[in-house]
Amino acid sequence: MANVPIEKIRNIGISAHIDSGKTTLTERILFYTGRIHEIHEVRGKDGVGAKMDSMDLEREKGITIQSAATYALWGDHNINIIDTPGHVDFTIEVERALRVLDGAILVLCSVSGVQSQSITVDRQMKRYRVPRIAFVNKMDRAGANYDRVAQQLVEKLGHHAVKMQVPIGAEDRFQGVIDPILRKAFYFDGESGEIIREEAIPAEYQEASEARRQEIIEKVADVDDALAELYVAGEEPTVEQIYAAIRRATIALKMTPVMCGSAYKNKGVQILLNAVRDFLPNPAQVENKGLDQKANEAEVVLSSDPAKPFVGLAFKLEDGRYGQLTYMRMYQGKVTKGDFIFNQSNQKKVKIPRIVRMHSNEMNDVEEARAGDIVALFGVECASGDTFTDGSVAITMTSMHVPDAVISLAVAPKNRDSTANFSKALNRFTKEDPTFRVHRDEESAQTIISGMGELHLEIYIERMKREYGCEVVAGKPQVAYRETITQRGEFAYTHKKQTGGSGQFAKVCGYLEPLPEDAVMNYEFVDEIVGGSIPREFISACDKGFQEAIKKGSLIGFPVVGVRCVINDGGFHAVDSSEQAFRTASIMGFREGYAAAKPTILEPMMKVEVQAPEDFQGSVVGQINQRRGTILNTENAEGYVTVTAEVPLNEMFGYSTDLRSATQGKGEFTMEFAKYSPAPRNEQEALMAQYKEKQAAERK
Repeated sequence: MANVPIEKIRNIGISAHIDSGKTTLTERILFYTGRIHEIHEVRGKDGVGAKMDSMDLEREKGITIQSAATYALWGDHNINIIDTPGHVDFTIEVERALRVLDGAILVLCSVSGVQSQSITVDRQMKRYRVPRIAFVNKMDRAGANYDRVAQQLVEKLGHHAVKMQVPIGAEDRFQGVIDPILRKAFYFDGESGEIIREEAIPAEYQEASEARRQEIIEKVADVDDALAELYVAGEEPTVEQIYAAIRRATIALKMTPVMCGSAYKNKGVQILLNAVRDFLPNPAQVENKGLDQKANEAEVVLSSDPAKPFVGLAFKLEDGRYGQLTYMRMYQGKVTKGDFIFNQSNQKKVKIPRIVRMHSNEMNDVEEARAGDIVALFGVECASGDTFTDGSVAITMTSMHVPDAVISLAVAPKNRDSTANFSKALNRFTKEDPTFRVHRDEESAQTIISGMGELHLEIYIERMKREYGCEVVAGKPQVAYRETITQRGEFAYTHKKQTGGSGQFAKVCGYLEPLPEDAVMNYEFVDEIVGGSIPREFISACDKGFQEAIKKGSLIGFPVVGVRCVINDGGFHAVDSSEQAFRTASIMGFREGYAAAKPTILEPMMKVEVQAPEDFQGSVVGQINQRRGTILNTENAEGYVTVTAEVPLNEMFGYSTDLRSATQGKGEFTMEFAKYSPAPRNEQEALMAQYKEKQAAERK
């Protein structure tokens, strides 16, 4: 594979809302590129399951849990593909895939269109500046509407969406697609749509096709100067000129080509592959930046030149049969089996014993990997997000965005004998997944696992049982509450302690006040000391004291957010003052100011999107209201209702069961963290009473 020139490499991800057909689409791509010889469905009757869903759990649940990498040859182009999960609980898999990819396919359902998770995925693509092609899938479904979905891309996601095709028929009469630029109609024959039949455009579509061709030229000319010049001069651009303009505008993130088809019915996938080849960038066309540690973290642009010093990013870890498998994206230079590379986070030197290219869970050995490749290495111990170089440069890549956990569970092994396996599993999972966090609660002596949602933690508990033979007992899910203040609170605290030798003395005065709602930081320290009432060397100790104090609020013991701590006066003693004394005085001063600043409890609010047949609209809305939800929007389309609401996370436990029973199993929902909001008074009182009881029990 190393023989493929860099301009013929495409690194792409396939992302979408859950159940839009990503894994089905990847399965077809692998089939048409000859990587697999028969197609298996995601929830297939044959029990084999899709190639990219290699975990038993994925096959049973019919969802993708881990991103899976593969590669395929389309003509003379090498396409590296990462199939990512759609469920919001596994959002880190999408984050890390997009961090290392050069382009993406955003899959949308032709009936549901742009859904909540499509918006999240799109936001992630924008964060990493990933050019994309939109693929409107499931054109064979009742209610399929290519034009409406393309319009939603404009209205909901703010894309400059350009429809590249005209579908031939729709719903159960969907037969193929017309390419107005090439002025050809494409049909997909054979048992699995592998035979592409090119024909003249049917007479009834001639007019629509010419109108679409004109629309493509106009819309692309809006964002590409070279095509605009031809358009203004009244010249008819050639196919090559139109394609080149679409490619330039797509790579520059100025437009999104919108294709359509039905992966399940084997229609339109090969044309989508042509679009990946023609419109998405090769690794050399994407600007990748690193930070030079030798030059005070100055930004450097990496070059895809294999002759330059090697730089690569470990973006995903997996515990395989033969030890840790480290997925790495090569950004600059090349590595060969047996080379030594340096981990920039701990300066450790490691030898590469084996390089493989992944095809889901199969491995194909290669001798070397070059800039632009995505490979996996064995025997390279590291953490997710570490940068490696050949040692001649000290460059680190910017890390990926890791969202905060929203839900926690207390877990313990069922049998004492499983303790070693329990620890092993937790160590492995935290290393593999940065959104899966583990800590020990010293007060209750419990092991707490935190993650992105109920399903996220459920999957890990199930994996402990299957992969480590360790059955786990889990406590009630614990919501990640926060505390904050609602008004200004003054403090003036003097810390005095006289012991045998020198004593401790520190005095801090100032106030706490709420930060504005749109503040980026959760904590701010302001030093307004004048006249040296607190010596400069003790100011940082005050800051550290406040940072210590906000870790645990006095209402329910959760972290305090949205607070500005200001010190404006104080006192010190020439002998008895120390860093420790000022740190302690700041902690106690914070508590004094906190009590006066009318503290309140914040609960996490989730953005929930529910889809169900229109007949059940009343039940769906009623259930959300019962759970203290606020309805933000309801949309009716093709016999289905989509309800968007904000609901407290604490009220969402067990919702999936309730929704299924209220909608005869036809309703589905997704949720993601939206914001923190003050909890109702009665709930705050209940939480505070619970916390007091817990403290009293611990004192006994």
